[in-house]
Amino acid sequence: MAEALRGWGCRGLLLHFVLLGTLLGAGAGQIRYSVPEELDKGSFVGNIAQDLGLEPRELAERGVRIVSRGRTQLFALNARSGSLVTAGRIDREELCAQSAQCLVSFNILVEDKMKIYEIEVEIIDINDNFPRFRDEEVKVKVIENAAMGTRLVLPFARDADVGVNSLQGYQLSSNTHFSLDEKTGTDGQKYPELVLERPLDREKVALHDLLLTALDGGNPTLSSTTHIRVVVLDANDNAPLFTQSEYRVSVPENIPVGTRLLTVIATDPDEGINGKLIYSFRNEDDKISETFQLDSSLGEISTVQSLDYEESRFYLMEVVAQDGGALLASAKVLVTVQDVNDNVPEVVLTSLTSPVSEDCLPGTILVLFSVHDGDSGENGEVACSIPRNLPFKLEKSFGNYYHLLTTSALDREEISDYNITVTVTDSGNPPLSAENHIFLKVADINDNPPIFPHTSYSTYIPENNPRGISILSVTAHDPDNGNNAQVTYSLEEDMVQGMPLSSYVSINSDTGTLYALGSFDYEQVKDLHLWVTARDSGDQPLSSNVSLSLFILDQNDNVPEILYPVFPTDGSTGVELAPRSAEPGYLVTKVVAVDRDSGQNAWLSYRLLKASEPGLFAVGLHTGEVRTARALLDRDALKQSLVVAVQDHGQPPLSATVTLTVAVADSIPDVLADLDSMKAPADPDASGLTLYLVVAVAAVSCVFLAFVIVLLALRLRRWHASRLLPAVGGGLVGVGASPFVGVDGVRAFLQTYSHEVSLTADSRESHVIFPQPNYADTLISQESCAKSEPLLISEKININEELEVIQQAPPNTDWRFSQAQRPGTSGSQNGDETGTWPNNQFDTEMLQAMILASASEAADGSSTLGGGAGTMGLSARYGPQFTLQHVPDYRQNVYIPGSNATLTNAAGKRDGKAPAGGNGNKKKSGKKEKK
Repeated sequence: MAEALRGWGCRGLLLHFVLLGTLLGAGAGQIRYSVPEELDKGSFVGNIAQDLGLEPRELAERGVRIVSRGRTQLFALNARSGSLVTAGRIDREELCAQSAQCLVSFNILVEDKMKIYEIEVEIIDINDNFPRFRDEEVKVKVIENAAMGTRLVLPFARDADVGVNSLQGYQLSSNTHFSLDEKTGTDGQKYPELVLERPLDREKVALHDLLLTALDGGNPTLSSTTHIRVVVLDANDNAPLFTQSEYRVSVPENIPVGTRLLTVIATDPDEGINGKLIYSFRNEDDKISETFQLDSSLGEISTVQSLDYEESRFYLMEVVAQDGGALLASAKVLVTVQDVNDNVPEVVLTSLTSPVSEDCLPGTILVLFSVHDGDSGENGEVACSIPRNLPFKLEKSFGNYYHLLTTSALDREEISDYNITVTVTDSGNPPLSAENHIFLKVADINDNPPIFPHTSYSTYIPENNPRGISILSVTAHDPDNGNNAQVTYSLEEDMVQGMPLSSYVSINSDTGTLYALGSFDYEQVKDLHLWVTARDSGDQPLSSNVSLSLFILDQNDNVPEILYPVFPTDGSTGVELAPRSAEPGYLVTKVVAVDRDSGQNAWLSYRLLKASEPGLFAVGLHTGEVRTARALLDRDALKQSLVVAVQDHGQPPLSATVTLTVAVADSIPDVLADLDSMKAPADPDASGLTLYLVVAVAAVSCVFLAFVIVLLALRLRRWHASRLLPAVGGGLVGVGASPFVGVDGVRAFLQTYSHEVSLTADSRESHVIFPQPNYADTLISQESCAKSEPLLISEKININEELEVIQQAPPNTDWRFSQAQRPGTSGSQNGDETGTWPNNQFDTEMLQAMILASASEAADGSSTLGGGAGTMGLSARYGPQFTLQHVPDYRQNVYIPGSNATLTNAAGKRDGKAPAGGNGNKKKSGKKEKK
């Protein structure tokens, strides 16, 4: 192409001038130019300023510019020279393809005149394209027995140029069998053809290689070539032949997919494609093509899916063998399928009754089903079975139908549903079996009452609890289902201390939670025994009940109550007497207090808060005994005032105080004399004081005489009762517990006897215990002590019930406490701090000993009980107000330090013997001496 462009130089200039002259003669409204393709950018096309009649400098002044639409700008104006130049390289084949003439049109606008000039530029073709074949090598087949003059079509070449520069003809390389011929089509294209000039012999020359060349008419001439390979084909003069006209094969139906059944064989004496056979089925139906596969080159027939004897017992097909020359042969193929036991028995459920009521009768038919097996002969014979441990059995109905019926009663609470496995087995070899599951649900009936996990419940709740507090939850389980298992709870009505049980507690009917409706008071209600009923919601509801014991736990909510001293209600002041000759440790009096609480909350301790003479008196920590701490002196005042505090051991502790007045003198006249000397001379009421004292002493003497008479009568009654019921103690009710003695006998009485009071909160029993004296100068004989029995003030109670509720063990006899450490209201004999706990069986004997000693002194005339003047109503130990009938029973409340037991006489009554230790040994020794 470059050479062609260089050859264009002189001729192009000459042509250019010719064209220019042509344009000068053209009309003023249209200008035409010619330019060869492939010029460089900026190449001269024409003098547009001259053709427009303008100077080059006027192009810009007049606004001359190119106007084109919808095409890439191929040309441009050179304002300096006033010429039209190319805007880039122009390819005529790209613009006009194979068109004989290629024209490019655009307009030039002169803006000042508003005039348009039409410009046409003809693009002249140059020989810049070679003739080209599509393929570099082409195969042409011809049969060896082709006739002379046979034409073989060859590929043609294309040239993008036009005119003389386009394709002009072909040339064929020299050979002995073929010649070249050309044909021109209607479009002017030349098509080459190969013409057979001599017969071919494939066995001699199977391939002929030729070279085809295409030439154009340019200067210089351009050309291209392609390789033509002529393949001589063998002539098909022999037909295929099968070795058998019919093939037979018998296979079992369970052969694996892809198994080769047989191979069909055909032969062809030809060679090459004429001797190569292709096997195929002829006129096969869809069933054959879906089941079998034929190898087209080997003739092997194999399965593409499993065979089924029950679906088809044999297959008949036709196989064709065809060579490359379309000659063929056919043969028959018969495939016979053998039955095997390959079908599993099948269970078909026909009817099912579910759920079934648990109260259905034995023999009830629940399920009807049928059994099928697709095999034939023995392979299709089946037998059915179910597990033996089920309450069901199978019965054959008719044909291949079976019944499933019950053999015994059902219980939903034991088994709520059954998954029955029906096993079906055929008679093949090996046998095949299948399992089918029949699900039966058992419907519930209300045949079970609610059941509590425990036969009884017990719980504890502290007293003073908040109202509405949850106490305990009881839950009953009902093994039934649905409404039959929906349990509601209720309390059976009962009376507790004259009030309905429903006023104390309530129960949530849905959850079984017990709630307290009010605040419990241990001192009023110690325990509640109630019955909880659980009832289901069945059509005929069933119920059960359980006992529930609710024990109230004591809290320290009661202040200690001082029983002695209790001041008279007539306005007089109780005074305790202490002789001036009293030694240190002399028992002046005793503060007796009780606490309505129990356990540690009722364990009392005493202490001296205030005294008019500090250091003169001391109070026992646990006994409440007021004793002299030192010897009395003459300088000590006649009247001593003491403030004693009693405190329990609860948390927080509660306390009470009492004020004692102690008169210090050797005799009652001394007391009166001292009191007279202490009187103010100007006191106008002093003249009547002696009269009041005389009247008081006389009254006390009368009371004492009546007390002695009553005591003798009670002793006779007790002696008579002991002969009838030796095991039952007599009762002494309404008798005063504190006798009056004279001043001379006070010291001997106080030094000889001590006292102890054991009280419990149980209103059914109250004990006042006076231990035996342990001094040598006792006023009663051992015989009288041995014969006496405990004096009890009690009501009849059921001891067994008391023991079951309280479950309180007897005191541990190994414990030893000093008199000062005895809890609650324990007494003292002689201030011995190493003493042991007293035996309750001797409490009455202590009381009798004190009374007899006082009576003896009164008989000897040593007592001023008769009502001497100025006695002031003094008592030796306890005032007349302190009587047994005013003392509640708090024995159960006495707490033993270091032990989980509470002191009580219940153990002694239960075992029929007194606990070891203390005065119990003295009683035994006394009885032995009598014998």
